Formats: sequence, structure tokens, C-alpha cells
Amino acid sequence: MLKRVEEIKGKFLRDIENKPVEIISHHDTDGITSAAILAKTIERLDKPFSVKIVKQFEPSILSEIKSSNVTIFLDLASSYLNELNKLENIYIIDHHEIPGDIPDKINFINPHEFDEEEISAAGLTYLFSKSIDEKNKDLANLAVIGMIGDMLDKNISKLNNKVLNDAEILIKKGLLFYPATRPINKTLEFSSSFYIPGVTGNSKGAIELLREAGIEKENGEYKSLIELTDQEMSRLITSIMIRTIGKNPEELIGNLYLVKFFSKLQDARELSATLNACSRLGYSDTALLFCLGSKKAAKRAEEIYLEYKQHLISALNLVTRIDKIEGKDYVIINAQEKIKDTIIGTVASILSNSPVYGEGTIITTMAYSEEKIKVSTRVAGRAGRNVREILEPIIKDIGGECGGHALAAGCLINKEREQDFLNRLKDKLEIQIVKV
Repeated sequence: MLKRVEEIKGKFLRDIENKPVEIISHHDTDGITSAAILAKTIERLDKPFSVKIVKQFEPSILSEIKSSNVTIFLDLASSYLNELNKLENIYIIDHHEIPGDIPDKINFINPHEFDEEEISAAGLTYLFSKSIDEKNKDLANLAVIGMIGDMLDKNISKLNNKVLNDAEILIKKGLLFYPATRPINKTLEFSSSFYIPGVTGNSKGAIELLREAGIEKENGEYKSLIELTDQEMSRLITSIMIRTIGKNPEELIGNLYLVKFFSKLQDARELSATLNACSRLGYSDTALLFCLGSKKAAKRAEEIYLEYKQHLISALNLVTRIDKIEGKDYVIINAQEKIKDTIIGTVASILSNSPVYGEGTIITTMAYSEEKIKVSTRVAGRAGRNVREILEPIIKDIGGECGGHALAAGCLINKEREQDFLNRLKDKLEIQIVKV
């Protein structure tokens, strides 16, 4: 695959000699960091460029592409190769599954073509950028944030390791809660990596948990996660495990990544969550400017992140009261207009990492998005059936858009197909169970 990166790089540099570059990237953390890496790279080449951040690949994008530009898609478009093959000067750097054959005309970088190990789009974009100029190694920190955003930090592949080796980073073992650099009581209260019953979204519950663990304030404030002693960390893990019966302790412990950002070490998970929050609430431009080093954008991003956490905690509390469709090893949570469509996917991810559902449970969340419905499906734990393969045939029959991975996929359907979708999904999940 690295040979392909070199080949595409050479053609890309020739194509942009006399043409401006249009970057079209996905609006999640991986997409935003990918866009920032490539924007910085092209800026350093002193070439004209523009950046467009999108929620998903809409067919209308095709009609807006100009043949006078070089258009490069980041973290999306692998499902639209045939349509894009009709256009000129198209490049794609993506890591999502490829549904069909790859047309010769597309300039394509995707690890699935080579059965390579997993790597984020930001990681791929970084390797592409570094191949253009070794001086772009200073962009590796952005690629680490993108990697964390796509939850690829549990099993570091050789390709991801290339990125980590170039980054200004401190790696420490500890509880996988963020931010690891802020007071631990707030980290527990606003944790969106793991849902702790009675603690997440509950300031008193967080303080009570710390009391149980024998962790007290020092100089009027609680320590941060990375400041805890080994003994304190051990007691805290024990207290959390008591509240999350059935959760594997190994899933709570892993590497904490502290990256150099704005001249200081910051928790990569918190940075990832901040970028994600900005995009989910409609401020992708702020997220991008934050990645590009704007201090004004950094301040605004922190405000947006605080607002987002409040929305998220409210959504998680609401989920406990919503009627659900449940069966053996699956649950469907149809929030309709009660939860924002920009948050519903994060809710599904948090639930998939919580002790509420057993390993392999398929969790589907749904929320209205104007005249459409946003559907997000996750697998609890790190092993289970391929949820993209479950969703794709349904979408093929009823219409809509589908994408994602084996353990995390989603789709967008028209509102009038809501009940039809629910019936088909329920049938499909139950049939799958019989097959297993």
C-alpha cells in the first residue's frame, strides 16, 4: 500500500501544477484531522485550495465538482467509485470498506484494497503528506488524534505505529477515561468513553465514587487521572468495576495518549471529542481552524464542547426512559425527535462500551434528521456480527444511504420508510440469530 501512496503522490503533484485543489472531507474527528493535514500540506506547496466538510456523501456533490479542479475526498466516497469514475481529476484517501470493483480511472488509496491492517483516514493522509515532504512530520500529532477518533488505539497496527513514531507524544498506561489531564471528578461525571450507572452525568455520584475509592481533594481540588498514584488508580478501578458488573477490567485500562498541541501536552481523547462535538453541533469550520492552530477557534471549540457534553448527558439519561424494541442479542432505540441526530451515533457508541449490554449485542439508535432518519448501529464490545452487512440489504430494498464498518455502521433513510425499516431490521436481526 505504501507503494500505492508513492504512485498517487507523484500523479497528484503533477495534476496540481496548474489546477486548484478542492478538499472534501467527512465531518467526524478523523475527517477533520485529515482535512487539516492535507490543507497544511498544500498550503506549504503554495498551491490554491479550498476545504468543504460534509456529513456524508450526498449525490448532489457530484454535480458541484468542477473539472478545472483537482478534487480529493478524505474519509469518505469509497461507496461511490462508479459515479466518481465519470469525472476528471478525482482522488480518494479513505479506509472504509469497498463495496465493489475499483475503476482504473480513480486515484485511490484504501488499505482494504490490499488487505492491510486498519488505519484511520488521518493516518493515511499523513503518510501521503509525509511522502510529499518529510518536513510534514510535524503533522503526525493530528493523525494520532484522528486515530483515536476512530477508536483504532486498542490494537496498534504497523501502519499506525509509523504515525506514532513520528508524533510528539507521551503514552501512559491508565484508565481509558478522558480528559486525563483535568480533575478526576469532572472526568468521571462527563465520561463519554464508558457509561457508569449512577456516576455518568451525576456530579454527586462521581464524588461518592471517589470517596469509596479513598481519593480525597488536595489543596481544594481533585487530582487528574494521570496524577493518581498506582495505589489510588487500583482503588478507583476496583470501585468502578463494582458499579459495572460484567465489564471486563481490561476494557477499562489501556494507553493514554498525550500529544503536543498548542505547545503543551493534551489528552488526545479529549481533543478528539472536542473536534467531534464541534462538527456534531454544526461547527465544522471551528473544528478545522482549531486543528490549523487558531487560538480563537480553540477557545470557541472548548465552549462548544461543554455545550455538547450537556446535550450528551441529557440524551443518555433520556435513553433509560425511552421504550425499546429488544430481542436476543439486539436492542433498537428509536429516539425520533427526542435526541439530536448529530448526537445519536455517539449515544450508540457509548452504550456499546457500557456494562448495560453484553458482548456482541447489536445496538441500533435512530433519530429524526429533518425529513430523514439517522440510524447508527454498533456492536457491544469488540466482537460480533458484521452490522454493515445487516444494514446494506435493507437499504438496497427501501432506499437510502449506508456506510461504515463491521462493528460500527449507519444509514440515512426517508421518514416515510420508518416502520418498514424497523420491521425489516427486526426480522433481519432475528434471522441472523438463527443462522448463528
